[in-house]
This record gives sequence, C-alpha cells and structure tokens, in this order.
Amino acid sequence: MYKLIAIDMDGTLLNDHHEVSAEVCDALQAAKAEGVKIVLCTGRPIGGVRRYLDELNLIEEGDYVIAYNGALVQNTHTNEVVNELSLGYDDLKSLYELSLELNTPMHFFDSSRLYTLNRDISEYTVYESYVTQVPLHYRKLEEISEDIVIPKVMFIDKPENLSHVISSIPEDVKEKYTMVKSAPFFYEILHPEASKGNAVRQLAKLLGIEQQEVMSIGDNGNDLTMIEWAGCGVAMANAIPEVREAADFQTRSNNEHGVAHAIHELVLKK
Repeated sequence: MYKLIAIDMDGTLLNDHHEVSAEVCDALQAAKAEGVKIVLCTGRPIGGVRRYLDELNLIEEGDYVIAYNGALVQNTHTNEVVNELSLGYDDLKSLYELSLELNTPMHFFDSSRLYTLNRDISEYTVYESYVTQVPLHYRKLEEISEDIVIPKVMFIDKPENLSHVISSIPEDVKEKYTMVKSAPFFYEILHPEASKGNAVRQLAKLLGIEQQEVMSIGDNGNDLTMIEWAGCGVAMANAIPEVREAADFQTRSNNEHGVAHAIHELVLKK
C-alpha cells in the first residue's frame, strides 16, 4: 500500500487550462480518505500553489507541500518550514553575469516575489508571473539586498535558444548547482542539494514512510529524481522520453485525468 503520493503540478496534476479536473480531485480525496499523504511537489513558488492546496483541502493537520523544485518543504497547516535550501547574492551576481555572456534572459524568486534584472522583460517572465500569480518586479543588481534568500534562479528563452544556452554553460558551473529543465523554455538553477527526489526522500523519512511506500507522478525533467527514487514512479502520457523510460507505470495524459487513472489503478484498486 502506498502511503505517500508526490505529484507534480504543471503538465501532471493540472490540465492545459491550469485546472484540476473533477475526476482528479475526486481520486485525490478518495486516496486521502484512506490515509494516503497527498503532497504537491512542484517547481512553482508557494504563492503559485496556495489556491490549489485550498481547493484540494491539502491544508489539514499533517499536510505538506514541496515547492521550488525541492528547495522548500513546508507544513501547509502550520506553515512551518521543514527544510529550505537557497542561493544567495553572490550566486545571483555570478549567474546574472553568465546570463549576459550567454545572451539569455533570467529571473529569480525570493520568498514571495519574482524579480528580473532585465529591463527588456522576457515574455516568459511575464508568463511565469501570470501562471504562478506571483508579483513581478524589475530591479537593477545594485538594488538587490545582499542578504537576499533565493530559492531558485531561472534562465529563460525560446526553446531553440535555450538548448544552445544549456550546452554553453561551463562544466564548473553545472557542478556547483542543481540544474534542471522544467519546460522547453525554463532552465532552473538551485542549491546543489535541492531536487524533488531529495525533498520527497526527506519528507518520507520525517513521516516514517518507507521508500517502497512512495509513489511519484510527473512529466518533465525536474520530476526525474523523484520518479527514479520512489517505490513506484509514474509517468504521464505527455511526459518527456527520459521520464517515461525511468517510470514503473505510464498513465494517461494531464488532459485525460492521468493522475486519477494512476491512483485508481495503483492505490484504490489495491
């Protein structure tokens, strides 16, 4: 019996209209009623998750969320931070300089806002702010406080440009951080120990849940670590090939209530 289900949001829990279907909602509530921990595990900031936590009633005692691709684990009932891994001003400065060298836009988060250092604000930064409902601010580097706490930095560009940018990042920089592609136009840069897989593992340990009792569901590159670590990794039909290859089970797409199908087949039928 699976005791914890870690679920990615965009491309997994949510359909292409950024909605949780009634079928998915019902399956989650049925699993929760049987004592299964439902944990949203997303690259989004906390502000971009709250309305879904409320909608799915994942704010009761003992409920948790994993945000910023594993950089933050938080109790949603008490708002207590269980684990936090962040970057600092020096990281921001060096990554901004690298973005200028590579001629790619970038943006970054603090605990509640989205920032860009690019006066010519990228359409993908505007999209990120809109989808996550996090306020967007333009700042010059010298206007950023040197004690800022940054969950993640993102290089953002058209898919064909971003692929070239990724291949041009020096190896010593790649070794210094966790770097994952979360969408064709998003490349996320985090603390070296931050990943969805590590966050799910740490939360399971905290809750006394064994690895084989964990299911993870996802679709993109930033989900790969939790798909690989979980006792049962589930790939969406719309997942990238690497995720499908690593998974133990493939469900339907995010527009076909794939999360509900996986829960019915692997949890509720058991």
